[in-house]
Amino acid sequence: MQIFPEILTRGYHMDIFGHVNNARYLEFLEEGRWAQLEAHIDLTKWAAQGLVFMVVNININYRKAVGPGERLQVVTSLQKLGNRSGVLKQEIRFKDSQEIAADALVTFVITGPDGSAVSIEGEVQEDLLKLGSG
Repeated sequence: MQIFPEILTRGYHMDIFGHVNNARYLEFLEEGRWAQLEAHIDLTKWAAQGLVFMVVNININYRKAVGPGERLQVVTSLQKLGNRSGVLKQEIRFKDSQEIAADALVTFVITGPDGSAVSIEGEVQEDLLKLGSG
């Protein structure tokens, strides 16, 4: 099941030009990632095993300015899963029109207790596949 967290833009999200500051989009994307992870993966179990979901790269495209009072949704799906890393596709959409305000490809690894990337296999792979494809 896909989770689409809703974000209402407020004054503190805005920059001097009256639209959402570019750095805030990264926070919105993080809200979307956490919503998906918490809905599909037992993160308490991962933490007990010393596993951490870690973003290592984000490529973001800003498509349309967002003003105050807009209702947005963050759509997150698994685009690629490799041996040691994966890629999430994320879109920030205007809730009513579904027009894309920004989209991003987010590369991640899962680190183990020593802080290095672990192989994505077994239970970890099964858990990540629950994030669904888009």
